[in-house]
Amino acid sequence: MTKRSVVTGVGHYLPKRVVPNAEFEATLETSDEWIRTRSGIERRHFAAEDETTSDLATYAAQAALADAGLVASDIDAIILATSTPDLTFPSVATMVQSRLGMTKGFAFDVQAVCAGFIYALSTANALILAGQAKRVMVIGAETFSRILDMTDRATCVLFGDGAGALVLEAQEGKGTSDDRGILSADLNSDGSYRDMLYVDGGVSTTGSAGKLRMQGNPLFRQAVEKLASTADAALSKAGLGHDDIDWIVPHQANIRIIQGTAKKMGLSMDKVVVTVQDHGNTSAASIPLALSVGKARGQIKPGDLLVTEAIGGGLAWGAVILRW
Repeated sequence: MTKRSVVTGVGHYLPKRVVPNAEFEATLETSDEWIRTRSGIERRHFAAEDETTSDLATYAAQAALADAGLVASDIDAIILATSTPDLTFPSVATMVQSRLGMTKGFAFDVQAVCAGFIYALSTANALILAGQAKRVMVIGAETFSRILDMTDRATCVLFGDGAGALVLEAQEGKGTSDDRGILSADLNSDGSYRDMLYVDGGVSTTGSAGKLRMQGNPLFRQAVEKLASTADAALSKAGLGHDDIDWIVPHQANIRIIQGTAKKMGLSMDKVVVTVQDHGNTSAASIPLALSVGKARGQIKPGDLLVTEAIGGGLAWGAVILRW
């Protein structure tokens, strides 16, 4: 028998405020048609002024616990991926731990920007396989609206706020690719690409949060190539191929990147879970949001083989193969 990290619950939360593309027309030289054509985004959610990343994360975690039929005391660890924490420290994960009423175990944040959830999921899997935890709550949560330059039409229309969470639990498998749970992971980074996507502030430089900056066209080219290659690498590690895939659940950055990656892998868009039109790019929250929505829609079913992949600032990118 082989130990596997199996998803037993999933949930998400979106702020109440919905921002349609048309809202940007009053302040920017842009239009709904321009935004849709270049990104596929129709609307996104922005957090209220008094709503923090830890708020969003807590609501998503509570939804995942309910979906799994568990309570906070059943969880051994929380790993939370974010680039927009409430404070420099303590971690958002410990704030969620407290608000859930979880009095044992441990909690920490992971920062790999849009690839953060893939890194967090891989880390949670490693902890479970090492026997450090039996059940791990993995969360992606962001309030990217707080670091957007609202005068930059190339970036501010692309991002949104939200959170998604899932519960991973140690279970026994047969050690084959038919097992439920995480089957493989592939992680990568290359700091020489840092200027393609970054925030121009921070604690040890400007002392302020800064604003997001992006080189769109070069990043697009890197994204399609790297997302397809990391997905293929993870599939190879699991002994699987493209024909085995039921769903790609990609980072929801831009519909053209999603379409380009699927094409490069020789897969139909019918096999891709797409939520970018409703959420925009929610960075580390993107994949768990899409997993939760995909399940709620009835797309993702038990036994389905999923490829999750993401790329973000760093550049950092990776993929996780899991059977639902």
